[in-house]
Amino acid sequence: MAIALRIDVDTFRGTRDGLPRLLQLLEKRGIRGTWYMTLGPDNMGRHAWRLLKPAFALKMLRSGAPSLYGWDIVLRGTVWPGPKIGRRLVDTLRLPAKADHEVGVHAWDHHRWQMGAERLPDAVMNAELERAVQAFEQVYGREPVTAAAPGWRFDERLLALPASRRFRYRSDARGEAVPFMPLLEGTPLRQPQVPVDLPTYDEGVGRGPDADERWNTSLLARIADGKPHVLTIHAESEGGAKAALFERFLDAALAAGHTFEPLGSWLARFPTLQAARVQRGEGWLCVRGEPDAATTRNI
Repeated sequence: MAIALRIDVDTFRGTRDGLPRLLQLLEKRGIRGTWYMTLGPDNMGRHAWRLLKPAFALKMLRSGAPSLYGWDIVLRGTVWPGPKIGRRLVDTLRLPAKADHEVGVHAWDHHRWQMGAERLPDAVMNAELERAVQAFEQVYGREPVTAAAPGWRFDERLLALPASRRFRYRSDARGEAVPFMPLLEGTPLRQPQVPVDLPTYDEGVGRGPDADERWNTSLLARIADGKPHVLTIHAESEGGAKAALFERFLDAALAAGHTFEPLGSWLARFPTLQAARVQRGEGWLCVRGEPDAATTRNI
């Protein structure tokens, strides 16, 4: 079973430095993936306020956030204005598309969506997504076919936004990595969801001097079960401080017979999909609900 590879690009530095490095190591191995681009201001440093929450602070300490992402990311948009990625780094943003990778919309302002999706009015969230779509069209000269909400912050309310319905498919949910048709007010939409089932590095890495190698070992064990999987990596980590670690994972996975492909290509492996709700899970993450076995749709 192929593994669907999703690459999130969240920040200015991740775009400028991590994207080219990650693209190079994928191209070296003949691997293509789906890149979700943040196109507006990089205000990710405003997450610093979340350090007041014990769970978030523990996650940052466990993953070694300052060394993993760099202090410029940790402080971006706080002590100086966040730069607009889609204006400053156009040529870099175009690199994956030129190399025949799939590209889609992640966000206009990643921080604003991730922190405000549950409380900002529909009109504000719709405008955020519309701005991202417009910026995507300016960079790539065409409409995007796919989108993925920042931080998996998504639910039926956001699915109903007019701008959310503009894409051929989305990847917003966590759960079993089998695509499904989301239900909106009980009606299945012809806009498949591709859930992510594998943990990201910052979610799953442990602590200690051998934490990284244990992470690779655990990830390789997870994908050895013969089931479909979707892996999300980040330009900021796997394209940055953890690039060598990710290269070792890829080489081991390829040696074991695994293959990687974009979500759009991988979606074609599932021509008939069950319907299921998108709903809020623990920590407001979007999760795939129980499938409705009686309702199926052909893509």
